[in-house]
Amino acid sequence: MAELTSLTAEPRAGAGKGASRALRRAGRVPAVIYGDKSPQEMISLEARELRRVLQSARFFSTLCSLQVNGEAVRVLPREVQLHPVTDEPLHVDFVRVGRGATIAVTVPVVFAHEDVSRGLKRGGVLNIVRRELELMCPADAIPGEIVVDLSDADIGDSLHISQVSLPEGVRPAITDRDFTIATISAPTVIREEEEVEAVEEAEEEAAREREGAEPEQTEE
Repeated sequence: MAELTSLTAEPRAGAGKGASRALRRAGRVPAVIYGDKSPQEMISLEARELRRVLQSARFFSTLCSLQVNGEAVRVLPREVQLHPVTDEPLHVDFVRVGRGATIAVTVPVVFAHEDVSRGLKRGGVLNIVRRELELMCPADAIPGEIVVDLSDADIGDSLHISQVSLPEGVRPAITDRDFTIATISAPTVIREEEEVEAVEEAEEEAAREREGAEPEQTEE
């Protein structure tokens, strides 16, 4: 069963900038619910309660139960507009989620077993390409995180989505390529040594070519 966060909401009648500013002065945040072939519904949330749930890194992959006029509406957060200076929430968009629906969500990636990774123990550097994955998930089985195992990863390896074990019913939203999640590169010292060796080899090869190209000297 997917994690469910409960929030209390109130209907709002007014629309526009003036009504929204009045709500914010009263300590509330305007929001909207849409989707699931139902009419759009304008609501407001208590700002302090919203700030609390926004602190979670999994907010956008967590189902919410909005209590509106005594009725529970199951939704998924889609967008939060923040103040450019204070980062205070200004507006929230929610999409209704019906039973049995498959939805697109963004789920954080967690890298496991870094302490036993062959590449990292040899001094390799973990380069994270994607900290989140776009997935298609059953609404009632949204994973809180996707674990990427680094146990066997060595220097020079790339970790792709095809190598990750996804929960049943969960699939990548990107299907046209086996995209990279992370790589393990050689430490800077090793890269510098390899570059020096490459330069020395090139210089030696050039010297051999010059020697072979020199004309033979004959005595008269």
